Amino acid sequence: MIATFTPLDWLLLALAACAIGLSKSGMPAFGPIPAALFATVLPARASTGAVLGLLLVGDLIAVRMYHAHADWGILRRLIPSVVVGVLLGVVVLWFADDATVRRIIGAILVLLVVLRVALIVRDRRQGAEPRPVPPGLAHVFGPLGGFTTMVANAAGPVMSLYFVASRLPVQAVLGTAAWFFLIVNAFKVPFSVGLGLMTPESLVLNLVLVPALVVGALIGWRVARRISAVWFERIVLVLTLASGVYLLVRP
Repeated sequence: MIATFTPLDWLLLALAACAIGLSKSGMPAFGPIPAALFATVLPARASTGAVLGLLLVGDLIAVRMYHAHADWGILRRLIPSVVVGVLLGVVVLWFADDATVRRIIGAILVLLVVLRVALIVRDRRQGAEPRPVPPGLAHVFGPLGGFTTMVANAAGPVMSLYFVASRLPVQAVLGTAAWFFLIVNAFKVPFSVGLGLMTPESLVLNLVLVPALVVGALIGWRVARRISAVWFERIVLVLTLASGVYLLVRP
């Protein structure tokens, strides 16, 4: 399949790899973009496995950059429920078609943004600072994140929204997300191999695209060091909404 790629295909894949680097090192809301671009070039199911290999490389880079800033209390609350979501995603991949899964994810992303904006507006009308989400919502966001990462590698906006809404500093958001996705993506590998999504050919493609990923990671690292928490949340919300709408309207 690689031998049949056109120059445009390679450009789209390189942009996708760069977006993975951005999402892992400083702009996690770019997460759905690689999935969309890979699915444009490759069959939807094959694209899921091809993206996963690059995500793991990006996760290792992100952990190297932000490993000291993780909030392990949040991670301990999330991981058990995320496993439930991943397993549900495995079942759905056996039965649901690509269009159905895509629209489910899009609806979830849009709903999460609407709910978060509603909470922010409510707090501002009451003259209060936006409050952190209750710890119990880990049992909602965990399965959503596990499900979306298994079926479409698109949990970046879901989990970024949760980490940001937890009122973590930007560096803590990035460190917590780095460890979260390294653990979860590694957990997904056996299932992806078993479903035939990760193959030797997809790993070769990953090796070719790693340089573009590294460029994106360096750009994201520089941006993350300069952006404020307020603008970080705004960017996450806007890109999450855009990703959700795209998944809903895409034919």
